[in-house]
Amino acid sequence: MTRPEFPLPLERLRSQVESGEVDTVVVAFTDMQGRLQGKRIHAPFFLDVVAEHGTEGCNYLLAVDVDMNTVSGYAISSWERGYGDMEFVLDIDTMRTIPWLPATVMVQCDLAWLDDEHSVVAQSPRQVLKAQVERARERGLVAMAGTELEFCVFEDTYEEAWDAGYTGLTPSNQYNIDYSLLGTSRVEPLLRDIRNGMYGAGLIVESAKGECNLGQHEIAFRFSEAVANADAHAVYKHGAKEIASLHGKALTFMAKYNELAGNSCHIHMSLRGTDGSMAFDEGNGPTPLFEHFVAGIQATLADMTLLYAPNVNSYKRFALGSFAPTAIAWGHDNRTCALRVVGHGPALRVENRVPGGDINPYLALAGMLAGGLYGIENELDLEPAFEGNAYNSDKAHVPRTLTQARELFANSTVARKVFGDEVVDHYVNAADVELAAFNAAVTDWERIRGFERL
Repeated sequence: MTRPEFPLPLERLRSQVESGEVDTVVVAFTDMQGRLQGKRIHAPFFLDVVAEHGTEGCNYLLAVDVDMNTVSGYAISSWERGYGDMEFVLDIDTMRTIPWLPATVMVQCDLAWLDDEHSVVAQSPRQVLKAQVERARERGLVAMAGTELEFCVFEDTYEEAWDAGYTGLTPSNQYNIDYSLLGTSRVEPLLRDIRNGMYGAGLIVESAKGECNLGQHEIAFRFSEAVANADAHAVYKHGAKEIASLHGKALTFMAKYNELAGNSCHIHMSLRGTDGSMAFDEGNGPTPLFEHFVAGIQATLADMTLLYAPNVNSYKRFALGSFAPTAIAWGHDNRTCALRVVGHGPALRVENRVPGGDINPYLALAGMLAGGLYGIENELDLEPAFEGNAYNSDKAHVPRTLTQARELFANSTVARKVFGDEVVDHYVNAADVELAAFNAAVTDWERIRGFERL
């Protein structure tokens, strides 16, 4: 299989445009909800103008709810501020072929203000992560990460699912297909196209497997540097939906679609030296730096949960015996704990099992890295590994609701120190918007419970 060049050099793009092989350039950034947003630019205009000067978009794109409604409470964008523009700053090192769309390449962006200094938009998710990556680099460390996204596939199209109110859909599998080769064969045409499409887009594909819920699957990719991993995560999540749509199917990454197993997004993270040296295990077992790092993630897990579980629905995953964690504990290869330490030697890493499929990858990685650096900077001691069933333990509980997580994040001295007030306040307001919308909604559960019998 021939792998397209990644990153795609600008001169290679120029030759592809001249030959007619490419005619569209998608300029994309990741918004607060973890979605790719941006523009499709005619390729000749991209080369003549945008490649050098960038492009712009309204700053409300970082101040809307999931329905793209403008909402109040954001310092960076409002009617009073006039809803001005932001600059889309191209990161040419992310330019990639998008093989499932004809004649298309994509480049991802940072966001900057239109001032003389082109100052960064600190609240943009990619910048939140880059700030923590820079903190690690100042200590001679590089963060490596892998995200494991699960999704549920349905035989219905997205349009049919919308018209049905996302209820009564037909899952692509009717029973638990965890590791089942027979069950996954039924969905293999879609899974194969997603794997090959992502390979063509520059991701290193590892494998696909079935999961527990009806029609639930996971495609895994190789770990990479943290920002590059979040970039790839955003491309994959967006592209998987597009490819599913081309197959006449729909898939969802929402944390908890039904009462069965939710969609997780376990995050694996490790550190290396900027010279490529091993920081977690130098050949004699886990280093003190490793222990401080894990202790820091554990100590800040409750404060950072808003970044791992950003929506009301996120908290439905945290149920006893569900393989989603409830206890803030760590253990060696123990899936009942929020933090699971796996691997040895160069592969030693910590897995955060709290995040669901609805995360913004930049924010979740930023929270985990910030927590680990907090542990290193303060030389926190790592408690003994938990052994046994953490679901039945007396360990502190993962925040149970978005309201609780919002309060912990808002009042966290660690979060405000490492992210800054402007970032914390921005995402606290996002939680307030989500909670207000949920509290105003009348659910199917309420109608079924109360229409006749109350």
